[in-house]
Amino acid sequence: MKKIFLVARREFSVRVHKKSFFVLTLLAPVLMALLITIPVIIMSLKSGDTNVIAVIDDARSFDTVLVSGSTLRFVLLEENTNVADVRKNFDALGYYALLHIGELNDSGEPQMLKFYSTKQVSLEVQQQVAGMLSREVEQRKLRAYNIPQLEQIMQDVRANLHATTVKWGDNGAEQNTHAGVAMGVSYAAAFFVYIFIFMFGGMVMRGVIEEKVSRIVEVIVSSVKPFQLMMGKILGVAAVGLLQFTLWILLTLLLVSVLGVVLTPANLIGTLESANAGNLPMPLSGLSGGGGLHLLSYLSGFNFAWIAACFVLFFLGGYLLYSSLFAAVGSAVEAESDTQQLMMPITLPLIVAIFVMLNTFRYPDSALSFWFSIIPFTSPVVMMARIPFDVPVWQVALSLGVLYATFIGIVWVSGRIYRVGILMYGKKPSFKEMWKWIRYR
Repeated sequence: MKKIFLVARREFSVRVHKKSFFVLTLLAPVLMALLITIPVIIMSLKSGDTNVIAVIDDARSFDTVLVSGSTLRFVLLEENTNVADVRKNFDALGYYALLHIGELNDSGEPQMLKFYSTKQVSLEVQQQVAGMLSREVEQRKLRAYNIPQLEQIMQDVRANLHATTVKWGDNGAEQNTHAGVAMGVSYAAAFFVYIFIFMFGGMVMRGVIEEKVSRIVEVIVSSVKPFQLMMGKILGVAAVGLLQFTLWILLTLLLVSVLGVVLTPANLIGTLESANAGNLPMPLSGLSGGGGLHLLSYLSGFNFAWIAACFVLFFLGGYLLYSSLFAAVGSAVEAESDTQQLMMPITLPLIVAIFVMLNTFRYPDSALSFWFSIIPFTSPVVMMARIPFDVPVWQVALSLGVLYATFIGIVWVSGRIYRVGILMYGKKPSFKEMWKWIRYR
């Protein structure tokens, strides 16, 4: 055990003192903070350009419908103007696009609605123009029924309901919750587990390959057993990962707080509140009045201490499980380019876990979500996707128990591959060959 600790301490010390560790530790929180704040800022900005759209209205029935604004200006062309005439002088006239509205059919709808331009017309412009015309056609159809005050009646009966959910605590306390917010927390937790397992597991594999290629390992194994060397590497990199992850969390929270105050003094909350009107393509849409403030209220309903504890346990379990397999792969090859064939069976369960995670957002208590959160090769990702949805403690305990028990078995198997592969040169092993290594006495 002492030698395992010495190897782990060496791995930790060597990696922490590298410049890349400091650069990545400082750079990652900056990128994360920008990814969180910049999209909100960008969505609060409006383009200063005004696009001029020429309009050919064959029926001359929408003259007053297309209203110019700060971003769009409509120019109604004279009667009998055709598309070919406009195309000749299109660039010279400075038009952004030409809108051709055809004759009306029996239902009062244009038979044709087509944009012409020398470049791709943006989706926002298409939706804005189509929205104006659609509303006008709807109003005309309503007026055709000749029902007194029909527009007022339609306005009165129109409803826009948003359901809120309240979670009862064990002590009888009530806490507002929101499925969209839970899904966001779920996605972040599961995705980070997935990324960190690959990141730090790959670090173990590359370290093994480097030492094997440089022949340093031949000197090291004269003092420690191969299994001790493998476990020391796994535990040392795990300590580096936990330290780096803790620093990332603290620095990201600090930077998000600073950027939220400095860059968005008024826009941040206002933009979040616009989610109530459905303007943000994110789970925040549907928050009842004052989306930004309610978001903080919904987040306070999560037991982040419990989520963080589960994150650490499942990250460690998943990392230990997969890094032992990565170490075995690294010991069996002499270059990182040779790992692709051996890595596919190892990484496939994690890829499957990502697809199951997407289903878990919708059905966190389904049989599919339950079993994949128990299977050790997928449980670190899938269970973390379920935890924000209040998974029973016994299921979390069962998942962790199976995960760590499987890790012990995988370590034994990987150790037997590692002890042979680490000193094997000049041969690319197959799975059949590695199976023989496991059975060597």
